Amino acid sequence: MGAKGLFGCTGHAIERLQLALIVAPSFILFGYNQAGLGGLLTEADWVKTFPEIDTVNTEGAEKSHNSTIQGLVVATFVIGALIGSLSCSYTGDKYGRRAVVMAGAICTLIGEVLECSSFGLPQFIVGRIIVGLGIGQLSATVPVWQSETSGAKNRGQHVVLDGLFICVGYVLESWIDLGFFELPEGQVTWRPPIAIAIVFSLILIGSVYLFPESPRWLVRKARNDEARSAIALFRGHEEDAIEVQAELAGIELSLEETSKSGAKLKDMLKMGEDKLLYRFGLCILLQFYQQMSGSNLISVYTSILFQQNLGLSPELSRVLSGGALTWKFLSSFVAFFTIDRFGRRAVFMFSGAGMSLCMIALAITTSMTDSHGAQVAAGCFIYMFNFFVPIGFLGANFLYCTEVAPLRLRVAMSSISTANHWLWNFVVIMVTPVALANIAWRYYIVYAAVAFCIPLSVYFFYPETMGRNLEELDMMFRESPSVMGTVNFAKTRPIAMPQEFAVDHTKGGAEHESDLEAKEKDLV
Repeated sequence: MGAKGLFGCTGHAIERLQLALIVAPSFILFGYNQAGLGGLLTEADWVKTFPEIDTVNTEGAEKSHNSTIQGLVVATFVIGALIGSLSCSYTGDKYGRRAVVMAGAICTLIGEVLECSSFGLPQFIVGRIIVGLGIGQLSATVPVWQSETSGAKNRGQHVVLDGLFICVGYVLESWIDLGFFELPEGQVTWRPPIAIAIVFSLILIGSVYLFPESPRWLVRKARNDEARSAIALFRGHEEDAIEVQAELAGIELSLEETSKSGAKLKDMLKMGEDKLLYRFGLCILLQFYQQMSGSNLISVYTSILFQQNLGLSPELSRVLSGGALTWKFLSSFVAFFTIDRFGRRAVFMFSGAGMSLCMIALAITTSMTDSHGAQVAAGCFIYMFNFFVPIGFLGANFLYCTEVAPLRLRVAMSSISTANHWLWNFVVIMVTPVALANIAWRYYIVYAAVAFCIPLSVYFFYPETMGRNLEELDMMFRESPSVMGTVNFAKTRPIAMPQEFAVDHTKGGAEHESDLEAKEKDLV
């Protein structure tokens, strides 16, 4: 791309373009496809085309059987996403961030074409799996690419926008479904809503290679000149600026220090000096919380909850569902303005406590099946729940996983923890229709209990990462006295200045440089 970036932009301008052309389409696709069947499952022509998953015109044992099949069809997207995210533990470091994002975009395009042209359930399922495969790759790789190209001061705001764009996808899907629901019955009520997602896939495909590769990945491949150019481009400085040299030196130093034992996946199951098992556990638990606190339950099944569990009309259910998801989108801005002001720990604890209280309230109100007032209150608590979710668990969770992972295992930790996210997503989607039909209001208690654990575990085990660059976070974990002492150590350790990395890196002069070059060649 030369000295200038896309359209001659550098610094914050190219970061904003990356948000608009890479991050936004990726996570709008995420939200749009994840919620993409929720509003369609009761459409008349949909039920006619796919009678195997009809839960509208069936009763008793047949309805229960169809509910199970319906859950499986919805969940095939998640199976694909799980496989796609896991694949990034290999492809992300071998081929780079851009190549994986391109592969994900192509998969979503192929899958969406298959879905919207389906006349039978088998073809639709295949398309659904391929879309999921692409979304899995995007959800595991785009946050890493973002995190590795963002500065320490605004990294939180940049990556937490992922959740905001997921909400945009939810909102678009919900209101588009409602709009097509008002049309005369026929295929037009469900095929165009699915096909609209193709636009975002095409934007991604056309934009990926307009942006520089991750400088961290370039250093890992000993392409340091390209890494220097990429850093200069994203920071808006000349290549010989001290800020650029210091950041590059920090990346090289971190890679040198952390690559002594190689980059093997099994290292994540060992504690060692870098406390890799502890850091991996933080990622796994955080993504577990994201699903098992009820976020996907409310997002995907909102219209069904209003229609079947609160007894509202199909049209009113869609309006309220669209309103709830729009409110969720607006609430996402809270995270944008707080993540780099109050820190990651604060938003996680606040979000978890709020979600737990809302789930308790939903369990109580939905148990009063004969009370109109309780139904109204339940609807209000769905809206309240959608206020708390995006503050801590619709973007910040992806951010934190990329921050605590070391460079040599960042993609692996991100991809496996994201796969864990999709695994529990699959469980929720499979279990929810059956659980709502059989244990009704008691189902919410499970989510209330899990969300209750979030503030406790975050307080004791999750160190603050705000304001530190990724290489400094590596040093912080390495220097902390113990797992239990890491949170307090992070509170007291001063934030390093960029020049410190440059000083450390140049220490030892030419001998240090030759050692680093030898290590970089070994990594290739």
